[in-house]
Amino acid sequence: MEVFITAGEPSGDRLGAALMAGLKELVPGVTFRGVGGPLMIAEGLDSLFPMDEISIMGITEILKEYRHLKARIRQTADAVVAERPDVLITVDLPEFSLRVARLVKAVSDVRVVHYVAPTVWAWRPKRAQKMAAHVDQVLALLPFEPPYMEAAGIACDFVGHPVVTEPQATQEEAADFRARHGIGGEMALVLPGSRRSEVARLLPIFAEVANQLLARRPDLRLVVPAARPVAATVREAVANWPGNPLVIDPAEDPEGLEKRAAFRAADVAIAASGTVSLELAAAGTPMVIAYDMSWLSRQIIGRMLLVDSVTLVSLVSETRAVPEFIGAKCQPTPIAEAVGRVLDAPEAQQEAMTLTMERLGRGGERPGLRAARAVLNRLPEGKTLN
Repeated sequence: MEVFITAGEPSGDRLGAALMAGLKELVPGVTFRGVGGPLMIAEGLDSLFPMDEISIMGITEILKEYRHLKARIRQTADAVVAERPDVLITVDLPEFSLRVARLVKAVSDVRVVHYVAPTVWAWRPKRAQKMAAHVDQVLALLPFEPPYMEAAGIACDFVGHPVVTEPQATQEEAADFRARHGIGGEMALVLPGSRRSEVARLLPIFAEVANQLLARRPDLRLVVPAARPVAATVREAVANWPGNPLVIDPAEDPEGLEKRAAFRAADVAIAASGTVSLELAAAGTPMVIAYDMSWLSRQIIGRMLLVDSVTLVSLVSETRAVPEFIGAKCQPTPIAEAVGRVLDAPEAQQEAMTLTMERLGRGGERPGLRAARAVLNRLPEGKTLN
């Protein structure tokens, strides 16, 4: 069996590698060609070019590199058409992936599978209809996504979320973290995001949240696991916060062991909206979600948003147990008050977090193997699998 697979960023590289491992388990002798990073290459991928060349985010950055990106899209599509694999699997990065798929489908009948469903349930639902012309199957990370894709005429399989396979710290490791850093009382994580723009907007708000919390709970210890792109900015900003916050710098924690222990040790987290809510749920850490954006973005996204919550724990569990403060509601005082309520009654979120992990696949077949099985199950009859 010949598989052409593409990914363009670290998260996609992890998903792609897990899927490749699943295919190798189910179809001995399968071969891989495409574009990917170190994890996919370690699984046997012959990469056309370095993945970093297409890992570009932001309108300005894409425009600046547009000519080069367009050439790589064409090169990739031409390689697929020339090799006629049993299946083309594109992993996330829709700006690259769906353009490749469109070019391939224009001149061939190669089967196309896209891994990671677009968030059509949240906004821009017509994206699914546009995909239907050149995507045969979607592999979804969230259990409520298949009906949205199927309504547009695309076969869709829920294959589980990779967060359920990520290692978690033990209670002993969490206790050791607290002991090493002299944390005997309540502990709160502060997670302001990984993009410079969101960190710049959220840190001043979170700083005032910290001031209010420490005024009421002087023994509370703040721990700030910083994302690599913004670690220096975060460290500089929190140096003036009360309570001597502890910053976890990924440069000093390359394996993520300290961060993992902090997640397990914390009593609550104040976090930017995003997949971090699932990481916290996996660790069993109650949370308060907060996010803000520019006035113009508030107006545009507010009019386009189709759901009443942006917190994945709330959406997957079909509860609204996690307090969230989005846009104009992202104000220090109500956030601090919500954090206080969670510290006083943390059990209120436990059922929602447990249910979320169950629905994402914890305890079942690992997502990479499920994804591989879903790809194989929908291959047209007559395809050679060995």
